[in-house]
Amino acid sequence: MEYKLQNAELKVMSVLWKEGDLTAKAVSNILKEEIGWNMNTTYTLIKRCIQKGFIERHEPHFMCHPLVSKEEVQQQEISDLIDKVFDGSKNLLFASLLGGGELSEKDIQYLKELINKLEETDGET
Repeated sequence: MEYKLQNAELKVMSVLWKEGDLTAKAVSNILKEEIGWNMNTTYTLIKRCIQKGFIERHEPHFMCHPLVSKEEVQQQEISDLIDKVFDGSKNLLFASLLGGGELSEKDIQYLKELINKLEETDGET
């Protein structure tokens, strides 16, 4: 399944990923506090997410349940970015990220550990 969420829809999904299942009213209250959206805006976006298959509605009280995980959407977005901006090359994306030169020692250590884990996994197959 392809996960195409608009920025506003991502805000609705982010609330559900962070908080878990909530009523539409609770989602609306959170987004009103965080962004200033009114109830109609939030309900419209929730209904759009339901139509796209990202949220499932349960009764009572218009309970919203996310049908896709944050990680699934992140992977799709990364894949789209790599295809669109880096001609499908993960190497070019990685080089671009590292070329910015704004990595902390902690970031560099994390990346080294990640690469080591990937090398270990490749050696097992």
